[in-house]
Amino acid sequence: MATMPSADERPSLASRVRARGMTVAGISIILLSAGAALLPAEKSISSDLVGGLLLAAGLIETIAGSLRRETRALAMGAGIVTAVAGLMFLLNRDARFFPTVNIVIAWLFLRGIILALAARLASGSVRRWSIIAAVTDLLLGLVLMVGLSIAVLVVTLFGPTPAIIASFSWVVALSFIATGLLLLEIASCVREGDTGTAS
Repeated sequence: MATMPSADERPSLASRVRARGMTVAGISIILLSAGAALLPAEKSISSDLVGGLLLAAGLIETIAGSLRRETRALAMGAGIVTAVAGLMFLLNRDARFFPTVNIVIAWLFLRGIILALAARLASGSVRRWSIIAAVTDLLLGLVLMVGLSIAVLVVTLFGPTPAIIASFSWVVALSFIATGLLLLEIASCVREGDTGTAS
């Protein structure tokens, strides 16, 4: 027969609030990923849309990062980098294709490095999901960088095509999904009282 956890083993009120906050943040970022994936590919995607998504996700991730413990500064840093990338899109509305690519690549590499550093301070499943999120961002950045040479030719000949522009929305969506799943895993660890893992 399963025994009920004692009062000492139950998560504290503060832990439950942290878990709830992380859960809301994770779900919100996954919903934003759906918004990014559904951006219209048949027409030019405005910098405002991409910038708004990045800014919203960055603010959510920064707030969620403030609920962490040992990795608080790095977790908030990843959110701040995303919010800054969003602001760059919003403030540079007339940017052509290549400045936009550079912003996305820089954002992915910076986030990947920050998440990799955070993974070193985490343990268990949170460490594993931090590594997954870091590798996702770094690989997406590499894919964009390698694909840039092909895109140069396409854009030079045909202008920014919908397929190339739409690839940004999928890159943003994949990064958001990895981040949202990481936050949900942290929330799960906090709920279970595994505070050492959910750093």
